Amino acid sequence: MGPDATYDVYFMFDELLSANSTYADGFALAGIAPVAARGFALVTCMDSRIEPLTMLGLHPGDAKILRNAGARVTPDVLRSLVLATRFLDVREIAVMQHTNCALADVSDTVVRTRLAAQGTEGVERWEFLAMPDPDAALAADVDLLRRCGQLPDGVVVEGWRYDVGTGGIHRIVPS
Repeated sequence: MGPDATYDVYFMFDELLSANSTYADGFALAGIAPVAARGFALVTCMDSRIEPLTMLGLHPGDAKILRNAGARVTPDVLRSLVLATRFLDVREIAVMQHTNCALADVSDTVVRTRLAAQGTEGVERWEFLAMPDPDAALAADVDLLRRCGQLPDGVVVEGWRYDVGTGGIHRIVPS
């Protein structure tokens, strides 16, 4: 990374913080309750093509949104969902992975090899939770949530796949 790249990063921070100042001047969400008004939580990918609230017809305050690489059910996602179901009125959970995910149809070994080719070191023991079989990974994540004894009885969990080419969502693991 050259000196100009560093400047660009700081320039971006300044631009983002300036945009936040404008946002804060018209801030209108202060009265929203911390609970999920619609009783819904979505586990989805960090992919920029996913707009969780808009794509589901939701509004701020309606749902709890958890995002990570691949929309995988990790220990932190479990921790967050236990809290959301116990304290924030979540009763329904969807795990929504998507088409054309960088972690789909590859293994952790492939991910590590790609990182090594870019000069990334120290990730040999990391689990990236790649998905050689995306449907099997989605089913396993839904099953993990359904078997989680810390979630209250009656919580409903489904597995969805978002198509980044059409914007459509398909039920892969129904409730």
